[in-house]
Amino acid sequence: MRIGILGTGTLAEALGRGWSQAGHELVIGGRSRVKADALAERLGETARAATPRKAVAGCDAVLLAVLWSGVKAILSGAGAGEGALAGTPVIDPTNAVEHGVGVLLPEQHAAADRIAACAPGAHVVKAFHLFPAEQWTHRPADGGHDGPAPTVAICGDDATALRVTSELIRDVGGIPAVLGPLSRARQLEEVAGFVIGLAFAGFDPVSAIPHVPTGTVSG
Repeated sequence: MRIGILGTGTLAEALGRGWSQAGHELVIGGRSRVKADALAERLGETARAATPRKAVAGCDAVLLAVLWSGVKAILSGAGAGEGALAGTPVIDPTNAVEHGVGVLLPEQHAAADRIAACAPGAHVVKAFHLFPAEQWTHRPADGGHDGPAPTVAICGDDATALRVTSELIRDVGGIPAVLGPLSRARQLEEVAGFVIGLAFAGFDPVSAIPHVPTGTVSG
């Protein structure tokens, strides 16, 4: 696939490296062309840098890997408001939370819904927002991380976008778990706030979640 990556930070690099190793073509677009050029060079010959607008043109999927505070600016630069992302799966790993606390910022709607509103016609999928970038640095074939493959909860309204996102999750060693339509994004974002809050408070978030055997439902 051809994947546009909006952003030049640690998550953009980690996922970009995994996708490059899986054989995908990458186009990097950031607010800083210098940083985009540097990231493309680090990712190798399957990656190149471009303006944000050119980075999303003709792509099979787009990763929106910027801080929440930079979402509107990068989408504007990519021409999202003019329909440049219409029909394109847009993967949203953003967390609109107060740093160090994990409390969601006072937004009426989920961050994913705000992104969808800024990119008319785009097929937004919430994904990759619960794990640190380091989780995706190595694929299992490269030695990977110890322990079971991480389950990546995702939600979205378009079947093709969910399928494409699921494939890209598998390419970096994750297991996709589709939880439903994009209306569940707010729930997933609240979980991220819960996890971030525990981590900053010095607790292991995994220890706060009861082990429930697969297929078991308790009332």
